Amino acid sequence: MSERPRRAWSWWYLLLIVQLGALWIPFYNKVEPTLGGIPFFYWFQLAMILVGAALTAIVYFATEPRKGDG
Repeated sequence: MSERPRRAWSWWYLLLIVQLGALWIPFYNKVEPTLGGIPFFYWFQLAMILVGAALTAIVYFATEPRKGDG
């Protein structure tokens, strides 16, 4: 049974820190500005989901081992 090679730490992982902004609730616990009648509290959370998914995909593909790298 072959083991997968362990990935080294990469600077790409620092992009994942951006997602921690969604944990700081006092930052977005407000109504204004609204976007299409939706309060900031709700549309910011939805935006953070989309940003988080995009950043996770970027980090995944940037750190994925290439064929022939091990």
